[in-house]
Amino acid sequence: MRKILRAGRTPEILGIMPPKRAPRPSASAAPDPPVTVAEGAPPGFADDLDALLAHLELERGLSRHTLEAYESDLAQCARHLLQVGAMDWRTAKPEQISSWLVALTRADYSVASLARKLTSVRLLARFLVRENLRSDDFAALLPGPKLRRKLPGTLTAAEVARLLAAPTATTPHGLRDRAMLEMMYSSGLRVSELCNLRLQSLDLAELVVRVFGKGAKERIVPFGKPAAAAVQIYLSGGRPALVKARTGSELFLSQQGKAISRKMFWVLIKQHAQRAGIAKPVKPHLLRHSFATHLLAHGADLRSIQEMLGHADLATTQIYTAVEGRRLIDEHAKHHPRGRAIG
Repeated sequence: MRKILRAGRTPEILGIMPPKRAPRPSASAAPDPPVTVAEGAPPGFADDLDALLAHLELERGLSRHTLEAYESDLAQCARHLLQVGAMDWRTAKPEQISSWLVALTRADYSVASLARKLTSVRLLARFLVRENLRSDDFAALLPGPKLRRKLPGTLTAAEVARLLAAPTATTPHGLRDRAMLEMMYSSGLRVSELCNLRLQSLDLAELVVRVFGKGAKERIVPFGKPAAAAVQIYLSGGRPALVKARTGSELFLSQQGKAISRKMFWVLIKQHAQRAGIAKPVKPHLLRHSFATHLLAHGADLRSIQEMLGHADLATTQIYTAVEGRRLIDEHAKHHPRGRAIG
């Protein structure tokens, strides 16, 4: 990866460096333990669902969060199937699955949610055929909802600066929050990756962090000096006050001395955005989008951004080119004498 930007904080983000080959994971940094219990599914459906979850975890290395989403979707589907006469996955009919999707549509589920739930069913159907538990793929002909891909929202550089400055620098919690916000914007980590960081994940001298992403894939991500400084201040003046008797090597700690949860960080970032006077709905992923968009705007190449974000497919990263294009159009319309509407 070539170097991209070194100064400032907007995307100084980075003194970006070539990625290093990651060392083998240590025991303390291992992925989450198995999640293979199919809670919520009726008895006739639970065993096959449990087998699918075990397969997805052991063979494909999917994260706990992803497995829980599949489990929730399929348990919901199974409960509907039981109501319409199916006793298990092996005897379920396509029209019964279709009736579930119709019910979800009438219940005003979003197109994105419908698409995800259908993906869950298709995964299970293919699994049953592969394991010779069914001779047919009962989801093969189910039509999917038309999904229009929305452009990701972003913050401006000025909004990011206000957000990063919002946490108070005089309390352990404020030092933690500022360090988390700086690290997320400077590295583009997913919120789950950020919350799961451990002390041994960071190299403050080399300005890189080792993370486990989707599919338990490990990557090395660079970050900038302001983020390193914020983390160092937190480590010396914030984290010690949050440590409890059973605290491990988790980097960002809650009041209970455990790794801060995704939900708690979601609440905190909303509070800090409100304090910063940002009118947009600010969610953790918005900082990740801003990281990528600002890098692209300052000359980073897509392949580098793809590697830092941990995207398996470059097409996923290419959405940010559309965001930058939209920004340029808006800027032209706003500032060019002949760009505004006449009248």
